[in-house]
Amino acid sequence: MLPTAEKLATIVICEDDALAREALCENFEADRFEPLAAATAEEALRFCRYATPDVLLIDIGLPDASGLDVIREIRAATGPAPPYDPDLPIVALSGRGGDADRVRGLRAGADDYLVKPYFYEELHERIGKLLARRDGTRRGPTRIGLLSIDPATREVTVGEREVVLANKEFELLRTLASEPTRVFTKEELLRDIWGYETAGRTRTLDSHASRLRRKLDPERGMYVINCWGVGYRLLAG
Repeated sequence: MLPTAEKLATIVICEDDALAREALCENFEADRFEPLAAATAEEALRFCRYATPDVLLIDIGLPDASGLDVIREIRAATGPAPPYDPDLPIVALSGRGGDADRVRGLRAGADDYLVKPYFYEELHERIGKLLARRDGTRRGPTRIGLLSIDPATREVTVGEREVVLANKEFELLRTLASEPTRVFTKEELLRDIWGYETAGRTRTLDSHASRLRRKLDPERGMYVINCWGVGYRLLAG
């Protein structure tokens, strides 16, 4: 069997220039990161919400929104199950290097600000230092009733009972737990977790939800609630 290297961290790379984005992804992958490529603010926020990244690298100038607004959105996340990790390490990239631009980026919540053009080696070093400071400080588990979900270790427990979930089952649970009182439509769950453009007639979501329900509460099936004709929500037992 060929040796495999464990990934050091997951990094969202939000850069609207396709060549620059591809080059960054290739370099970080070679350095044992798992890159998630985003071309827009919307894609970056989606990854930050559902993929549990360790760091965000974001260009300030994006086609659909300012990267500063993305940073502010993440930093403003609150609540027992916030949609984003408000402590996520963020490095901002920009072609504007004036003092006012740098200060504006840092005030928005960026941990670091790098001006284009930059050397990849410097960027890699800065991200490494951010992750070193981050080590051991990630937010703890989300708790909803007896249910506990730890996004860092991907451990799920109900009371004292450990629940073993497949990857998509975990992502479905984590998504529902991000806003426990909201009904998530089938369309958005299939789009954000499975990447489907349209729901069609697939039973993928329903079968995963059914297995998740049985694993969380084998006797009553009280956690994952099917809102007929709309989607699913999470209900604490």
